[in-house]
Amino acid sequence: MCTPLSRLSRLFLCLILFCAAAPAAPARAQEATESDSVVVLMYHRFGEPAYGLTDTPLDLFERQLAILAEGGYRVLPLPEVAAALESGAQLPERSVVITIDDAYLSVYREAWPRLRAAGLPFTLFTATEAIDGGGAGFMSWDQLRELAADPLVSLGSQTRSHPHMPGRSLAENRADVLAGSARFAAELGAAPRLFAYPYGEYDLENLALIRELGFDLAFSQPSGAIDMTRARRDPLLRYALPRFVLNATYGQPDRFRLAIDSLPLPVSEETPESPLLPQQDAGVAFAFSVDQKAGGLERLRCYANWDATPQVAVQARRVTVTMAAAPGRGRWRVNCTLPAGEGRWYWYARLFYRGQ
Repeated sequence: MCTPLSRLSRLFLCLILFCAAAPAAPARAQEATESDSVVVLMYHRFGEPAYGLTDTPLDLFERQLAILAEGGYRVLPLPEVAAALESGAQLPERSVVITIDDAYLSVYREAWPRLRAAGLPFTLFTATEAIDGGGAGFMSWDQLRELAADPLVSLGSQTRSHPHMPGRSLAENRADVLAGSARFAAELGAAPRLFAYPYGEYDLENLALIRELGFDLAFSQPSGAIDMTRARRDPLLRYALPRFVLNATYGQPDRFRLAIDSLPLPVSEETPESPLLPQQDAGVAFAFSVDQKAGGLERLRCYANWDATPQVAVQARRVTVTMAAAPGRGRWRVNCTLPAGEGRWYWYARLFYRGQ
């Protein structure tokens, strides 16, 4: 059986080959305009090859920043996106947000100087226990204060202890989130209003909790662009937003361009709402409706990050995706793509989680 990593590698290789081999789709007017969507990128470590799954090599990171600078993209502060969601303001075309998780020391030493030199804003999410612990691989509070003083940097919370939130009680998660916010307030003078679920894992109770505690936005880890129109229509969607995870494998220039040029597939009526998979060895199935503005669905394709081939059935505008059971506990992803014209792709993804 393939490992999740090898399956993911095959997934994106298949997608790139599919893009190259498929006939060019006719350009169509983007009714779900680029100015009402934004792509959020997610990094962890920089120049730490021993951590391959979470590391981005420095030369590759510099190439990515050059692509952003040369391609007419607008890199926005995440708080500006939150404000636009609240006010209804549209964003510039080809808007991108940079986020980094976990406050590793290489963020301070390698990523921040490069982003600062390029004048690019970013958001750093971290769990406070890692900072309090004083581990050699993490930033200190003094270093985090330096970042917080930079107008290009905004901070977000990942709780105090970075737990697997769906595996704990709501009371435990509430206490952990509040403890993290208290440490931020004590050290930096204010608690963050932005949140990222540790490991991207959440359930509907946790989503409601993060909203109740006053955060403006919260992020999981399915791939895809944010549909601003849809997130305004359904405020709960602001608490399970997608990000493209980047590393040495999934940050190569072709895949990077694929990500930053993506558009949100205009979907509605997603079922099931919960990302939790049943404990028993059951197949995975979900469904969604696609708006007419996306055009024909004949070339819609879906890919799973385990050894399963999604079966896609379309009836009218309703799409049903079924596949074999995910092989065990952990995070499982399914990505669906559709040509959007002019070399761009609509992207829709689901992240599922099975605990103990």
